[in-house]
Amino acid sequence: MRKIVVFNLVSIDGYFAGRDGDISWHNVDAEFNEYAIEKVTAGNTLLFGRVTYELMASFWPTPQAIKNDPIVAERMNNLPKIVFSRTLNRAEWNNTRLVKADMLSVLRKMKQESGRDMAILGSGSIVSQLAPHGLIDEFQIMVNPVVLGKGKTMFQGIQDKLTLKLKKSRVFGNGNVLLHYEPAV
Repeated sequence: MRKIVVFNLVSIDGYFAGRDGDISWHNVDAEFNEYAIEKVTAGNTLLFGRVTYELMASFWPTPQAIKNDPIVAERMNNLPKIVFSRTLNRAEWNNTRLVKADMLSVLRKMKQESGRDMAILGSGSIVSQLAPHGLIDEFQIMVNPVVLGKGKTMFQGIQDKLTLKLKKSRVFGNGNVLLHYEPAV
């Protein structure tokens, strides 16, 4: 059985993106980059909503991304990707499949199949749609030492309480704190 894991950087006040989707506040350094390389070499299938997909597809294939972050760029460009969108007509980023069908039923079926786990990076709309249905197996939240005041939360629109259990944590030298949660049973 495959798992769905969410990985997002968030501000102390709970936003994964600032106003207008700004992520320039992400607190990344050499230690974070080592962690990112470890995560992308796991080979998980990446799951995106349209907005995050378009952001990632406009960056990772560029010469700048390949030059500045060659290992992560190679993995991001070659890992299997699924973008869930009702408005996109095609997904041209390498190794990407566009799914317009019901996301919940598609992912329920995929979770039952054998294969590598699935990872959601960003894509708050997907997180907020999957979490209430118990489809997310782990939340990896990296809290950055910054307060944004306003922004986008990955839990926008969730009506009922989600109770999570802390599995482990890690403090990074730059002040980031990585929290691994799983749904409490």
